[in-house]
Amino acid sequence: MEQQPTRGEFDELREIVREFVREREWERFHTPKNLAIAISVEASELLEPFQWLASGEKNELDTAKLGAIRHEMADVLTYLVMLADKLDVDLYRALLEKMELNRAKYPADQVRGDSRKYSEYKDKA
Repeated sequence: MEQQPTRGEFDELREIVREFVREREWERFHTPKNLAIAISVEASELLEPFQWLASGEKNELDTAKLGAIRHEMADVLTYLVMLADKLDVDLYRALLEKMELNRAKYPADQVRGDSRKYSEYKDKA
């Protein structure tokens, strides 16, 4: 099992991105609005290697597509880290909080093997 990232590793990623931006004097372009748009654009680019595949499972992806996917994922993460930095959001804590909310919305014993939205489970209790 892979080791989960630590808060320190998240902080290290933020510092790497800050330094990259600072060296290029790009801070003024990185408003929260522009960063949110960039996340959306990069997330859309993440779809391209999957286009026209039958299922999009890993066995359908060649080395080039896997590399492209990895880089697009990194782009999404980079802009997400930048947006969190701009808005003083602790991504580590935000993820932990969101997982608790999701556990409440999707109790494992009620939703196991079923992919419906949480609002569709209300009548299933």
